[in-house]
Amino acid sequence: MNIENEYLEVNRKLWNAKTPHHVTSDFYDNDSFIAGKSTLKEVEIGLLGDIKCKSVLHLQCHFGQDTMSMSRMGAKCTGVDFSDVAMDKAKDLNAQLGLDATFICSEVYKLPEVLDEKFDIVFTTYGVLGWLPDMTRWANVVSHFLKPGGKLVLVELHPAVWMFDNAFTYVQYPYFNKEAIVETLQGTYADRSADIELQEIGWNHPLSEVMQALINAGVEIRIFNEYDYSTQNCFANMVEIAPDRFCLKGMEGKLPLMYAVVAEKK
Repeated sequence: MNIENEYLEVNRKLWNAKTPHHVTSDFYDNDSFIAGKSTLKEVEIGLLGDIKCKSVLHLQCHFGQDTMSMSRMGAKCTGVDFSDVAMDKAKDLNAQLGLDATFICSEVYKLPEVLDEKFDIVFTTYGVLGWLPDMTRWANVVSHFLKPGGKLVLVELHPAVWMFDNAFTYVQYPYFNKEAIVETLQGTYADRSADIELQEIGWNHPLSEVMQALINAGVEIRIFNEYDYSTQNCFANMVEIAPDRFCLKGMEGKLPLMYAVVAEKK
């Protein structure tokens, strides 16, 4: 088995195990979503703008809550994830809610082999890029699926965050993409008591690596923002400083926790 197939199978097994716990977790609050609550946050809603009648490709969509939230806003959405368990759940929810989103089980790099369509928007958010080893290949996929004048909307956890140990007590990993980071962790960010202890393989991509890959792929940066908070309560010892704004306790206002990019296809 080559290294790419190895990391895919390790991480697919992990996300297939995570999904049932996430669906029932307070973090994802699926009951409220089913009842009509949007899972999109203020940051990405502002960057998306009016998406009524727009075509949206949502990469690494997990079990599709954000994809279907955009469908509720009038967009024609296609969600993609490599977890077959997550995609099965997304399709079930989509049918249950009477929405018209499409879901495809595919790894990001192989998506051009199974999807022949261009989109107004490519959308991807929160903890996505670290599962992919090569930003050049990712950016080429983004460019491939964008119509001329179409835009990428990326909202991501800041690479500075991934330098730290899980308790944020010391710098454990380099900021730059030196090598794969292999860990075995207990539980999941959405349910820390979940009975999961599996290996995961990830990469830390500095901002320069992400930005240059997009530029090289013919996708021009239009907006770049950094945030000293996260909209996701996804790390240990976080405190909520405002609705949907979380900081690490003791580091409030000191550490970048998210960044956002809007980029346009030439």
